[in-house]
Amino acid sequence: MNQHADTAYNPITQGSLIKEILKFSLPIFIGTILQTLYNLVDVVTLGQFVGKEAYSAVGGSTSTIINLLVGFFVGISSGATVLIAQKYGAGDEKGTSDAIHTAAAFCLAISLFLTVVGLLTSRISLLWLNTPEDILPYALTYIRIYYCGILFNLVYNIGSSILRALGNSKRPLYILMACSFSNIIIDLFFVVVLHMDTAGVALATVLSQALSATLVVIILVRTKGPFRLYFSKIRFHGYILRPMMRIGIPAGLQSSMFGIANLLVQYTVNGFGTDVVAAFTAYRNVDALHWMILNAFGISASTFVGQNLGAGNRDRVFKSVRISLLLALGGVVLLAVPALLFRFPVASIFTTDRNVIYIAADMMIHALPFYVFYVLIEVLSGAARGAGDSLAPMLITTIGICVVRVIWLTVAVPFTGDYNTIVECYPVTWVITGSVYFIYYRSRRWLRHFPEMK
Repeated sequence: MNQHADTAYNPITQGSLIKEILKFSLPIFIGTILQTLYNLVDVVTLGQFVGKEAYSAVGGSTSTIINLLVGFFVGISSGATVLIAQKYGAGDEKGTSDAIHTAAAFCLAISLFLTVVGLLTSRISLLWLNTPEDILPYALTYIRIYYCGILFNLVYNIGSSILRALGNSKRPLYILMACSFSNIIIDLFFVVVLHMDTAGVALATVLSQALSATLVVIILVRTKGPFRLYFSKIRFHGYILRPMMRIGIPAGLQSSMFGIANLLVQYTVNGFGTDVVAAFTAYRNVDALHWMILNAFGISASTFVGQNLGAGNRDRVFKSVRISLLLALGGVVLLAVPALLFRFPVASIFTTDRNVIYIAADMMIHALPFYVFYVLIEVLSGAARGAGDSLAPMLITTIGICVVRVIWLTVAVPFTGDYNTIVECYPVTWVITGSVYFIYYRSRRWLRHFPEMK
């Protein structure tokens, strides 16, 4: 074992926490925005140049299904990134290398599985979601093309997660800057010049993700030391795979619970017709900006907790969580206030339809002010995962988010018959789940794998 942590400077385990968390989180936030631009550019291009049917197809049922599948993979792979962070913080070079190659093997295996299952179930899944008939042909075209290139999405996600677990959040950002720019150019060319509507934006997304996957692999292959990726070493290591699954499966199921609940939300929205589907798509894209900044600080909390636990730095574990909470709260306020004040101009970015703009702006009022409670969910669940505890967060999320959301949609929405009641399922579940996470964090049971740190 090479105890590099004792001889080399590691800013995560030794640097100024506020400075290092900001330096680490900001590239993730910007990178997540750029990654989301893949879908956002698709939606805006179709909304402005094709029509609300094509625009709703890409931003509605298809994105909900894709997020469910990709989210499950990212959740499971978080088990590998937690182990990488812990072993890197402890100076275990062999363990770090084995975890990286196990993560790569898992990525290849799950990519093949999702491609086959996705293509076989694409039509029936869209029908199950009650996708309106005028949207279905566009949605089916988009999702089938996307499934054919899902490998590139997953390779980028696992590659960037590996780099972030090692404390490098800038390189994934640089990759996404290049790929987002290429996606915009290809999108406009395929849709505006070649008139390829949803097929064009799907191909543009796949090609751009292929570029991002290629670049992240090149970085990992050229990296020196125990973090280098060797194609010949890609295999499953049992002693890594077992704890990876122990941490990752609950996290994957947690993400899936979110996805399943969102499928029910989308199903309910689809029942209100194309205008409400289009408006909800616009709201979801604004909503995504707030989630992105919280996701960045959640990843930050997980990485800082994981590495500092590995290095035995008890005080930095708790300080990193507190600082992540405060910074995330500040970021949400800075985003939510302008979005609410300028909700009509913001909604008009996505569509020119006046009724759709009005509905989308109305939806924002009912949800955005409550994002302060979601701060607790993202940051505290990230901290727990960094400590190797993913079972409790899964149970808290399943009950607080998914079960309560299902009850709300099946009872409250039919009672009121109002589309805003659908949107209100978000703040209701955020308040409940955020409160439970706070109580669990204060109990310190999330540190049960590190009893000496309590």
